[in-house]
Amino acid sequence: MSTPKTSHRSIVSLKLPRAPTALTAFATGIVKAMTGNPLFPAPVPTLAAVTQAIGDLTAAEPAALSRIKGAVTTRNEKLTALVAILQQLKAYVQATADANVENGASIIESAGIGVRKTPVRTPRVFAAAPGAVSGSVKLVARSAGARSSYEWDYSLDGGKTWVTAPATLQAKTTVAGLTPGATVQFRYRPVTKAGEGDWSQTVVLLIK
Repeated sequence: MSTPKTSHRSIVSLKLPRAPTALTAFATGIVKAMTGNPLFPAPVPTLAAVTQAIGDLTAAEPAALSRIKGAVTTRNEKLTALVAILQQLKAYVQATADANVENGASIIESAGIGVRKTPVRTPRVFAAAPGAVSGSVKLVARSAGARSSYEWDYSLDGGKTWVTAPATLQAKTTVAGLTPGATVQFRYRPVTKAGEGDWSQTVVLLIK
């Protein structure tokens, strides 16, 4: 399945296994994916250096398992060396992806490495929802930035007249004391250094 193009920077996710055998298998997969890959014409460090580090750790593992004196220390040194060289390779893959942001994700994946998932944040819009107790409503609006305050109004007669609720320093508030079963309109406006903003479009909620 092809990876969709994106205009956002794709980040390398190098989740290295802790177990030596799993780490060497993981590293071997990267070497295999990057060998002959035209997207990575001159890897830094070289794939030969990565392969050598894999071989060194592979050779040191049996002795460590047999508990030969000093073998565990040697194995751990080889493991640390392989991790370090893979981190260097990660930086090279990231730089290659950064040079072609539109195709960054597919470039990273072609190296046998994962792409960090970034949460998709939906822009906050003005919304009203039933509060925790009957007759209350939670209002949430779009933030106007730091050092802003927010004025809130509600109408019980379809927008003919408006009742002012307490202003807040956050883009959210709770209006209480409303009559269950009533249909109420809500609006807000931000107040910034530049002054009062325009009133928002209204949202309507049936009070529970």
